[in-house]
Amino acid sequence: MAASAPAPPRTTDFPAEGRCSYYVEKKKRFCRMVVAAGRRFCGEHAGAAEEENARKRILCPLDPKHTVYEDQLTKHLKKCNSREKPKPDFFIQDINAGLNDETEIPEQLVPISSLSEEQLESLIKKLRKASEGLNSTLKDQIMSHPALHDALNDPKNGDSATKHLKQQASILGNIEKLKLLGPRRCFVEFGAGKGKLSHWVDIALKDAEKVHFILVEKVTTRFKVDGKHRKKNSVFERLQIDIQHLCLNKIPLLSKEKLPVVGIGKHLCGVATGVIGDIMWAKSISGL
Repeated sequence: MAASAPAPPRTTDFPAEGRCSYYVEKKKRFCRMVVAAGRRFCGEHAGAAEEENARKRILCPLDPKHTVYEDQLTKHLKKCNSREKPKPDFFIQDINAGLNDETEIPEQLVPISSLSEEQLESLIKKLRKASEGLNSTLKDQIMSHPALHDALNDPKNGDSATKHLKQQASILGNIEKLKLLGPRRCFVEFGAGKGKLSHWVDIALKDAEKVHFILVEKVTTRFKVDGKHRKKNSVFERLQIDIQHLCLNKIPLLSKEKLPVVGIGKHLCGVATGVIGDIMWAKSISGL
């Protein structure tokens, strides 16, 4: 009988000093969270410690991605980062959700296959009328930008990193082609995620004066890169809000500086892209 394959070696036999002693089997390493004085485990893995076995940890009802001691739940809910916070002035409920006209929009969406022949013909006529005069032929504009040259040629890049860098380089190339890449303007990145697109726009602009970045993202994001920018001529501001409720005209930075606004984005679905188009047109923006 063949012997079973040996388990892969651990990357280290001991956790780093001041770090959690819990070994994460999936990642083949010890947890890297900092522990409290006199403890061996971080709060997330405290259940693994003998002295903590009597206390039960449960999922946070506001965000099941993390846990909390059951006997500290009330205290935790008051300071949890996922708790509901006061709404800023630029939050207007469903301002970009579209019209709710019952004569035009059914309460429930129905598949096209369920329409009668007459209804389908009527829909086709409406679509043709709405698209009259539009240039419906879309051409790929795959470009690049020298700001990403070194990053694109880094031999350490994997397939995923290369893909994202090519997309960011193409977006920058297209922004430059449209003559939107310049000083004295505000770039609003929708669906910003970690903020890497704004990062590369800032790199491409070098020392251009009076450049502002507003990064819009509806969820809390780890490993953000916008926090690393401390240049004199660039200002980065992050707004945690769903674009469905975002009113650009009420963002203090935009109302104060009165700069031309350029909307950019990489992590947007088709519906979100349509919403962004409506937002930008409503504000009479310089470019999208």
